[in-house]
Amino acid sequence: MKGHIAKKTTKKGTVRYYPVIEAKDEKGERKRKWLKGFKTKKEAQKHLNEILHKMEIGTFVEPSKVTLGDFLGRWLNDYAKVNTAPRTYQGYEYIITQHIIPQIGQIKMDQLKPLHIQGYYTNRLTEGRMDGKGGLSNRSVLHHHRVLNEALNHAVKWQLLPINPVNAITPPKPQKKKITVLTKEQVISLLQGTKGYKYYYPIYLAVNTGMRRGEILGLRWEDIDFSNHTISINQTLQKLKGIGLQFRDTTKTDGSRRSIAISESVVETLKRLKTVQAKNKLRFGPTYQDHDLVFCNKDGSPFDPDNVSREFCRYIKRLEIPHVRFHDLRHTHATLLLQQGEHPKVVSERLGHSTIAITMDIYSSHVMPNMQKEAAKKFDDFLFGN
Repeated sequence: MKGHIAKKTTKKGTVRYYPVIEAKDEKGERKRKWLKGFKTKKEAQKHLNEILHKMEIGTFVEPSKVTLGDFLGRWLNDYAKVNTAPRTYQGYEYIITQHIIPQIGQIKMDQLKPLHIQGYYTNRLTEGRMDGKGGLSNRSVLHHHRVLNEALNHAVKWQLLPINPVNAITPPKPQKKKITVLTKEQVISLLQGTKGYKYYYPIYLAVNTGMRRGEILGLRWEDIDFSNHTISINQTLQKLKGIGLQFRDTTKTDGSRRSIAISESVVETLKRLKTVQAKNKLRFGPTYQDHDLVFCNKDGSPFDPDNVSREFCRYIKRLEIPHVRFHDLRHTHATLLLQQGEHPKVVSERLGHSTIAITMDIYSSHVMPNMQKEAAKKFDDFLFGN
């Protein structure tokens, strides 16, 4: 493979130097490919040498007219739609169609530089909110960074880019999220104050297991082993925009699939609920929607996740308990276990975290300091017999 520099004078009288690659096509016919022009011969020769080197080692990607927007649309349809969970896909689609494409989607793939991406991050941090009231948080822009990085990694695999320009960018560092949890006394007040209400049982299980809202609302009776006192997470319930409620099987793709041990009191509570549900089945007869759900409306239809969260907030306000979200019951469960001295590995397994490091990162700032003090006191007592 050879190349040379061609000198040309434009209509305006400007001299430009063009790298020209000489190669043979599949039929053996000689072909010439002209690359972009440069102001000096030295610049053109340097670019030609780089291209010839990349072609020799197999990393050269021919310049394309495909824009970033064209590629991201294709990536969403050909990859993300079939390889990610529906809710994850909706998140990717929103970030790409509402943020990335309107801002930098017109840039051609072969011209996309780290500077463009860095500028995009800066823009989103200062004026990225859809309501026009300022910028997005560091954490939100970090999500954009991860989506763009994953997409452009595929662009490299699909040989549309030689390297991923996102690799040269340092994403914004998010502030550590402050979690809110209930005390033991507040948990007791919550359970006593909501007993008899529609969503008492989902609240009860969240407090006692740390399960996610979707995991609780998708739980089936077949997932509960009353003999061995365990719950298996095999299905979740999600509410998708434009689709509605949807069950998702987690047995093959979801890393959060796990088995959780439950106490005797939880077993007895669930048995009482099953008795109530059996009466509802008889009352509704053939109109009962039997999804085998543990938590559902009287006619067997699934609970709406949004309604559960909304009503939970009303319960909290009525009971004059500090404001927390339904998801914070998961944090409460983990925190109370750690405060009792439970090993973080056990807590991590109950929550379904992929590593114990995630658990430690989430709870270290507000739980571990007190545990450190307690450990120091215990050691002092042990050593000096105080």
